[in-house]
Amino acid sequence: MNNLAHYQRPGTLQLPALPPLSLYVHLPWCLKKCPYCDFNSHPLPGNADAAARQQGRYLDAVLADLESSLPLVWGRRVHSVFIGGGTPSLFAPEAIDRLIASVRARLLLEPGCEITLEANPGTFERQRFAAFRAAGVTRLSIGVQSFDDAMLGSIGRVHDGAQARAAAEEAARSFDTFNIDLMYALPGQTLAGLERDLSIALEFSPPHLSVYHLTVEPGTPFAKAPPLLPDEDTAWDMLDRITALTADAGLQRYEISAYARRGHRCAHNLNYWQFGDYLGLGAGAHGKISFAHRIVRQERHRQPERYMRQALAGNAVAQEHEVTRRDLPFEYMLNALRLKDGFTLNDYMQTTGMPASSVEPQLRQAEQKGWIERAGQHLRPSARGFDLLSDVQALFLPGE
Repeated sequence: MNNLAHYQRPGTLQLPALPPLSLYVHLPWCLKKCPYCDFNSHPLPGNADAAARQQGRYLDAVLADLESSLPLVWGRRVHSVFIGGGTPSLFAPEAIDRLIASVRARLLLEPGCEITLEANPGTFERQRFAAFRAAGVTRLSIGVQSFDDAMLGSIGRVHDGAQARAAAEEAARSFDTFNIDLMYALPGQTLAGLERDLSIALEFSPPHLSVYHLTVEPGTPFAKAPPLLPDEDTAWDMLDRITALTADAGLQRYEISAYARRGHRCAHNLNYWQFGDYLGLGAGAHGKISFAHRIVRQERHRQPERYMRQALAGNAVAQEHEVTRRDLPFEYMLNALRLKDGFTLNDYMQTTGMPASSVEPQLRQAEQKGWIERAGQHLRPSARGFDLLSDVQALFLPGE
């Protein structure tokens, strides 16, 4: 339902201003589904002609979805675009060019708008990097995960270490800003192995590095047949080394899993963590849109074929709901507490429309436990709070 009058009717919130707006576009195909992945991704059809036709129809659906959604964000400026997946770099540069040009024709993009594309290291995709830059992509995020062939095999990746190195080198050549994704606590990984992976990544002087702990997610092949992972103490030792080595290389840890040089923080992800708005297009994409008296979350149809049919018919949204006043404190803190710099109470009130008193008891409790530090209106997680993030977030869960 994209009836603007429906969203603008009186409600329980009173937002003094609308937060920044981002755009997320989900391209759901990849070469092969990894056994740890719980994202909405699907293997690409083997036939090249069939894949190209499918990608063209999918972009038609995404643009129809955007057209239907325009009334919800009309007149608002978009300050970041993120094209995620799946493996968006499987789409031809011409398709990405069409997507970006079509977005620019329909939305007001801020000057210098950050446009990120996720890519994988396969040779086929690496050769496209410069063409993606020419199409308007300003930031590339490469899913390396590891540079070690044995580690890559253990998590089912389709590329090898040599391809990962070549992709990082090509990204550094083609983009001023790029990100390398790494994972740690992989099956059979040692502390020395993690240090080798990180050292190789840092050789390419990435402006941004994302480092994620491998977790076994429900419903994945790893959940059905769990691999033997490093113990918790080893994983903590790995995180300590990541924090130390990245700092030595001039990267600042600004979010629980993100490290960046000055001026290269990911604007799109920062908007998520600061409880900004985002319009989500594509199969299974989620969105959050604020209005004067309500905050609405949307989810698109998940299966690509169904999404394409429904979006082309003007019905891309599978479900939506208003975020209740009861849930807003937790939803805000789930994101804001991931940031090393934290947030201000004014930030909280501006983006939720809620009074500071709605979180004051939980903040006092977190402060007493030594999990957050307060300086006037500014709050941020302590070093201990960063380590116990899920416990801090849980304080804000709505009571029974």
